[in-house]
Amino acid sequence: MSHFTHFQTSIRNLPALCAALTDLSLEWQAGPAPVRGYQGQAQEAAVVVPQENGYDVGFAWNGTSYELVADLQYWQQPLTVRGFLNQVTQRYAYHTVLGETTAQGFQVAEEQRQSDGSIRLVLQRWAG
Repeated sequence: MSHFTHFQTSIRNLPALCAALTDLSLEWQAGPAPVRGYQGQAQEAAVVVPQENGYDVGFAWNGTSYELVADLQYWQQPLTVRGFLNQVTQRYAYHTVLGETTAQGFQVAEEQRQSDGSIRLVLQRWAG
């Protein structure tokens, strides 16, 4: 019986996900690679975040998005799963917005971190 739990996300862009993990100072490995779980069980993921206890956290493509995969019995992150996903999702959204707007010719004019933890971006594009 598998001990892995899968958490649905709205993450679809792998480079933005990897950039988000880097922003959060998480060491990660590009896959496909196994997410290690209980009694040697493993599931393949596109990105794996090794933990010091020998068990991993990963993001696996489910055909629609990258879902978080982990054996929660061995969760060893400083945040809860929800807190971890919130941080990853915020940084993912940041990189997705920057990527999309840069592709449309915009540049960041101003960036401010708000007191509630959100990020305010002011973008500009010069019309030629």
